[in-house]
Amino acid sequence: MAQEGLSRALRGTFRSIGAAPRPQCQRAIRQARRALLPSTARCISSTAPRPAELISETREPFTAAPPINFDAQDAAQGARGRDVKVILKNLRVVPASPSYFSAKPTFNDDYIKLTALLRKVATLPTVPNSEAPKVAWKGIDEYRIMTNEPVKTQRFHKMLHIVRRLNTIHPSLMPEEVTIAMQRYKKASQPGDVKPNPGVIDELGRAKGVGRRKTSSAVAWLVDGEGEVLINGKTLAEFFGRLHDRESAVWALKATHRLDKYNVWGLVQGGGVTGQAEALTLAVAKALLVHEPALKPALRRAGCVTRDMRKVERKKAGHVKARKMPAWVKR
Repeated sequence: MAQEGLSRALRGTFRSIGAAPRPQCQRAIRQARRALLPSTARCISSTAPRPAELISETREPFTAAPPINFDAQDAAQGARGRDVKVILKNLRVVPASPSYFSAKPTFNDDYIKLTALLRKVATLPTVPNSEAPKVAWKGIDEYRIMTNEPVKTQRFHKMLHIVRRLNTIHPSLMPEEVTIAMQRYKKASQPGDVKPNPGVIDELGRAKGVGRRKTSSAVAWLVDGEGEVLINGKTLAEFFGRLHDRESAVWALKATHRLDKYNVWGLVQGGGVTGQAEALTLAVAKALLVHEPALKPALRRAGCVTRDMRKVERKKAGHVKARKMPAWVKR
């Protein structure tokens, strides 16, 4: 009966398609499709209530795993060794380090520890980089030797960026754990470790300074006076014939307008006249800083504080001079 009713519906549909205009044909085709397809209830909106029949058909029974009761297992096992085995069988062992499965985990461990430490102290007040303590950090070659790992340069710089950020924490609020962590990345010798011996004014009111330039060395003593200068027992004009060398010898006093306030007595040896004059410049400047330490910025601007390390380059074998080569002759 069902097949006979279906064939009658199809015949009626085809007759209506042939007799109707085009829009009605399409409507009839849609009606035929609805007649052929089985009627199914569909839920269009996820928020609309679903029929009770569909809920009962689609839901599957679900039961959560019961919690592990170790006390009951202990009573059932009886022996202590068996209890431990059961506990270990049910527990999941977590590696101590996140990089447990890597071949060389030292760098990863260092980076993870620094990142966690930075998150912990991120809210502490900081100072600008110019005011942070001056620290000489290890280079990538030193770190590779220390960890015995081929660390990439980019990854090392990322880690060093975190270390520099930790170094900007205010010194009065610096946690001890941060200080201990940063010690691993510092060089053995720091800029502030080597400090020169402080200058002392002796009982006669003299301050001593030592200077060197090229192969010349000079020692100068400064004492309050009227501006007299003696070098190796001679006056300044007698010892230095050139005006430029005379100005170089007492340039520290001239740059700070102290020519008529101190007397200078100097001893020089080695090198030439220019080297001796510039060695005296550094010696007089150091002696002047003992008397007046506040003049250091002015002396630094005048170029009297820093030692000039330049020297004459040595002659090489086969050369005419240090770099000059003999003329090349074809024949």
